[in-house]
Amino acid sequence: MKLLVLVLSILLAATPVAADTIRILAFGDSLTEGYGLPRRDGLVPQLRNWLQARGHDVTVLNGGLSGDTTAGGRVRIGYSIARHRPDAVIVELGGNDLLLGFSPALVEDNLDSILDQAGRDGKPLLLVGIASPDHDASQRREWLEIWPRLARRHDALLMENLYQPLFDLPGEGYKTMLQDDGLHASAEGVALIVESLGPRVEELIARTEAVR
Repeated sequence: MKLLVLVLSILLAATPVAADTIRILAFGDSLTEGYGLPRRDGLVPQLRNWLQARGHDVTVLNGGLSGDTTAGGRVRIGYSIARHRPDAVIVELGGNDLLLGFSPALVEDNLDSILDQAGRDGKPLLLVGIASPDHDASQRREWLEIWPRLARRHDALLMENLYQPLFDLPGEGYKTMLQDDGLHASAEGVALIVESLGPRVEELIARTEAVR
């Protein structure tokens, strides 16, 4: 009996323990939530499937809320962190602020607080920016400058513009990747976004594994 216990102990010690599934909170607005799309076609399910197809043991948690602004996100990020208990956080907010004409300074202040709260206890962060091709050059520049500045401040990974893969299409090709409202990405548009966002999330996973 003692020999059996000893053998089992050796076998168990030699068996690698599977790493816990990494939990990533995707915190954002309707673009994150998957507004206007079947559940399987939203950003979070498509991103999760992309990551799992590449061998990552990961759960992507949908913390998107349609209509949310950076001010709203500033209020609810603490609750969302407590509820989902993520290992890492993606922050995608600002699109509604842009549509409502809020100042870049106000948006930056709110995002600064969101990232500060989300990154407590050393959680790795990925900041996803948003910009519009329909504003004048000065306004586009003001918005584009927010994201790298915040990323540096919070040591966050960065995708400067969620819609950049769509804007990179020739001419006004990006419009073919939008839903009928002209604002939200279609299922095909989301798939194109995920091809660019996915590698950044892989970097986020690597950072998360490094601090575990």
